[in-house]
Amino acid sequence: MKLYLVSLGAGILVGIIYALLQVRSPAPPAIALVGLLGMLIGEQVVPTARRIMAGEPITVAWFRSECIPKISGAPPESPKVVTAAEPTAGEKDGT
Repeated sequence: MKLYLVSLGAGILVGIIYALLQVRSPAPPAIALVGLLGMLIGEQVVPTARRIMAGEPITVAWFRSECIPKISGAPPESPKVVTAAEPTAGEKDGT
């Protein structure tokens, strides 16, 4: 329920900003899409700032794995799972 209230609050805030900018809602598609892209990029400012404040480097690999999937909507790459090799027939029998 909390998530819905936060979403409603964000929508009201955006509506106020639209009114101040005298943009009719719903906004023309180009304006709306640029605004949504800005929101997605803006969400990545906080984790990036936290990483910088912690003294951790901002690498291309980190950016690709943490930020790009959240901005583009692509699922993050899952790490490769290394499993133990299947025992051979001799190992199963104890011979």
